[in-house]
Amino acid sequence: MSHVVSIQTRVNDPRAVAAACQRLGLAAPKRGTVRLFSGEATGLIVQLPGWQYPLAIDTDTGTLRYDNYNGKWGAEEQLHRFLQRYAVERARIEANKRGYAVSEQTLQDGSIKVTVLEGA
Repeated sequence: MSHVVSIQTRVNDPRAVAAACQRLGLAAPKRGTVRLFSGEATGLIVQLPGWQYPLAIDTDTGTLRYDNYNGKWGAEEQLHRFLQRYAVERARIEANKRGYAVSEQTLQDGSIKVTVLEGA
């Protein structure tokens, strides 16, 4: 029985993936193919802290493939943290393209408040 999980998301910006990895202190993502517990996955490879197998992100479709065996081979919190940081970095990239200033504030509950200022 396979433990591989596929998630359809909008993780499709390699620059935002790289920026999220950098902000989280992770190794830079690299394109390639990795072995999961059962099978292989190809895409932009991200190794999350404490995860036995990496994420493989297909930036064309936004699909994440990984195998964490329901948290036994990697804490879901690390995935959520990565996805949160990806969303912030994606927003920052898009705002900067349009000439907006962006600030962020980490709140007590761990969420991140992003403020975009027009004309800054």
